[in-house]
Amino acid sequence: MIKVYSVKEITAEIKALLEGSLSRCTVQGEISNCKPSSTGHLYFALKDDKALLQAVMFKSKLWALNFEPKDGMLVQITGNISVYEQRGSYQIIAEKMQLAGEGDILRLLEERKNKLLREGLFDAEKKKTLPFFPKTIAVITSPTGAAVRDIINVITRRNKKVNILVLPAAVQGAEAAASIIAQLKIVNVHKLASVIIVGRGGGSLEDLLPFSDEQVVRAIAESNIPVISAVGHETDWALSDYVADLRAPTPSAAAELAAPLLDDIINKFTEDREILISLMRARIEHIKLMISGFDPETLEMKFRRIEQPFLLRFDDAKEALLRNFSSRLEKVRHKVNLLQHSIEGANPQTILNRGYAIVRDEQGKTIRDASSVPKRTKLIITPAKGSLEAEVL
Repeated sequence: MIKVYSVKEITAEIKALLEGSLSRCTVQGEISNCKPSSTGHLYFALKDDKALLQAVMFKSKLWALNFEPKDGMLVQITGNISVYEQRGSYQIIAEKMQLAGEGDILRLLEERKNKLLREGLFDAEKKKTLPFFPKTIAVITSPTGAAVRDIINVITRRNKKVNILVLPAAVQGAEAAASIIAQLKIVNVHKLASVIIVGRGGGSLEDLLPFSDEQVVRAIAESNIPVISAVGHETDWALSDYVADLRAPTPSAAAELAAPLLDDIINKFTEDREILISLMRARIEHIKLMISGFDPETLEMKFRRIEQPFLLRFDDAKEALLRNFSSRLEKVRHKVNLLQHSIEGANPQTILNRGYAIVRDEQGKTIRDASSVPKRTKLIITPAKGSLEAEVL
C-alpha cells in the first residue's frame, strides 16, 4: 500500500533529513540579492552558474566580519541548513563568512611578507623622513575613486600652498600592480614631488592585492622620495604599509600626515621670528654695552691702567740698573786705585825719590853686592836727579 503523506508530514521528513545530514556545512558561492533588514539581520542568496541557495546571517554574527558583504562577492559560508516549513523552503543559516580563497591569499601574503622581511625591505633605519613643508604631493590612485577626492579636499583645506599632482593608476585587477609601479618610476625619475601618497579606498582582500604585489613593494622601497601608504580603512593592511616610509590608516589620514597645517606653520614662523628678534635685540644691547667702554676717555684710562704697572717696573728696573752700575763703577775705581798704587810703588823713580840711588859699573851692570866690586872700579851713581861718577877706594 502506498503511503500518502500530508504536506506537513513530508515537509517534516525533508526538514529532519536535511537538518540531520547537513547540520554543519560550508558552502561557496556568489552573493546575490543582498538585503540588510531593519532588525540588523542580513538576508541574501548564494548562487553559482547552476543553482541558488537562500541564506541569512543574524546580527550577532555580522559584527565579527572584517568586510561588508555585497552582491557579486565570492564567499564561503559555514552554517546549518534549515527548512522553513510555512513556506516549504530551505536556507543556510550562516555563522561564519569569509571571502573565497582568503585563507590561501593570507598564507601567500604571510610567506611574501617573511621573505621581504628577511631581505631587510621593512627595516626601520631605511625609512625616510617626510619633509616639513612639501612643495608638491604626488597622489598615485584611481582618478575616479573617493580616495582621491578625500585626499584633495584634506590637503586643500589644510594647506593651499601645497601643489597636488594626481597620477592616475589602476588600483584593482590584473593591471593594477604594473600601473602603480610605472607611476612611482615617473615621479622619481622626473622628481615631480616631495612626498608620494600611494593608496586607495577600502575593499576586499582580493581588491587590495595589488598593494601587496612583490614588485610594487620593491618599487616603493627603491623610491628616493618618501612614500606614504594609505590602503583601505583602518583595519585593512597591505605589504605596502610595511615597506612605506609611513603608513596611514586611511587616504584622508595620509593627506593630513603629508600636508602640514598652514596656520600652524604661520604661527610657528611668527613665534620663531619674535624669538629671533628678541635674541637679536639682546645681542645688540650687549654689543652696545661692550662698545661703550671704548670711548677715548675710557680707552685712555684703560691704557693708563695697563701702562702704569709697566712704567713702574721700568722705573724700578732703571733704578736697579743705575744702582748696580754705580756699585760696579765704584768697585772698578777702587780696583784701579789699588792697581795705580801698586804700579806707583813699583816705579823705580818713586824709589829714587825716597833717597835711593842706582849704582852701575862702566858696562852698565847694576851693582848689588859691594864685595863683588874690585878697587879702582869706576862707578856711575844715579840718584833721583842727575848722575855721579865715582871710583872704589
